[in-house]
Amino acid sequence: MTADLRVLEPGQWDTWFGTLERAFGSTAEPAEEREFDRSVTETGRSLAAWDGDEIVGTAGAFSFRLAVPGGAVVPAAGVTMVSVAATHRRRGVLTAMMRRQLDDVRGLGEPLAVLTASEPAIYGRFGYAVVTDQMLVDIDTVRAGLTVPDGADDVRLRFADLEGSVPACEAVYARLVPGRPGMLERRPGWERKGVLDAEAYRDGASNLQCVLAERDGEVVGYVRYAVKSSWNAHGPDGTVVLRDLESLDPAARGALWRYLFGIDLTCRVTARNRPADDAILHMVDDVRRCGVRFRDGMLLRPVEVGAALAARTYTAPVDVVLEVEDPFCPWNEGRWRLCGDAKGASCERTTDPADLALSARELGAAYLGGTSLTALERAGRVRELRRGALKDASVAFGSDIAPWLPHGF
Repeated sequence: MTADLRVLEPGQWDTWFGTLERAFGSTAEPAEEREFDRSVTETGRSLAAWDGDEIVGTAGAFSFRLAVPGGAVVPAAGVTMVSVAATHRRRGVLTAMMRRQLDDVRGLGEPLAVLTASEPAIYGRFGYAVVTDQMLVDIDTVRAGLTVPDGADDVRLRFADLEGSVPACEAVYARLVPGRPGMLERRPGWERKGVLDAEAYRDGASNLQCVLAERDGEVVGYVRYAVKSSWNAHGPDGTVVLRDLESLDPAARGALWRYLFGIDLTCRVTARNRPADDAILHMVDDVRRCGVRFRDGMLLRPVEVGAALAARTYTAPVDVVLEVEDPFCPWNEGRWRLCGDAKGASCERTTDPADLALSARELGAAYLGGTSLTALERAGRVRELRRGALKDASVAFGSDIAPWLPHGF
């Protein structure tokens, strides 16, 4: 099939989104979720693949800004709503949409593209690699003892209206973005993501609640959660379902976690997306009682290698020539000299001999500092061409804080 790709027109959104829903085997979204998706869709960046008068493929992109090591917030295309109708699989529709999309991203001058995937294996052939992890926890709050940092007793906690507290919560979130690679700077409208609370998605839990942490009248943290009540033969067996917990300092963080551990009639806290280095792992006295698991979070690919590598900083001085392979985005192929340190970096084309050889996918995997080049070399995905280059580059690419995407898109 030769895909007939067209930019989505606003009046076609319902049909386009219905194609996406059918491809994912889902029923219609609750009204508030659907309205949010409609409101944030950038139709000018959304593609529909047509077969005659039928939409058989969908793909969109959001105009995001992504935190990278060093604190810069870099333009990034947030690839989203990708689907191909079951009747048109293995006919080149997805490849055509990915090709057109990356060309468009490059044309807009965005050096990065990111996505979350229902099936990560699909996107490796287009140069995407996992760059963040989600930590899932199921904490036994009866048996996992908790020790909070000094100063937690000085933090005031209070219930807040879910909607009315959004500006205060967003102010806390915005201050945190530059400090953790992978976090997204929220564009107008995206503040709604954290307070969507459709009853159909609660799985028997209560409505979403918000508690603010304050010190000297300033909001220094917040938590959003629901409670799923349950009883067994021994008594209450409820679960706190954690949505978000953000804070500006250890004391506020400790006060919020202590609050969650102490909610009446509950004996566990569950969360589906916490950073891999979450402080809670070091606040409990028995991590085995936390049911820790990990899964992939965000995938990333460099769209413009030179601009992407120059946009971040490096934890140690680095001067390395990279031989890059990128058949899907051939403008990235060739040798690039990366020179950088904690203050800044440059990355320009060169004819000098290469020190490391790798694909754009491996560069993407290491870009936010969560995956080391050394680990990729051990998997046979990076080749060291100059002795010592691998260790130096691997150290330089690292991050002292785990990259993390707080929410999907």
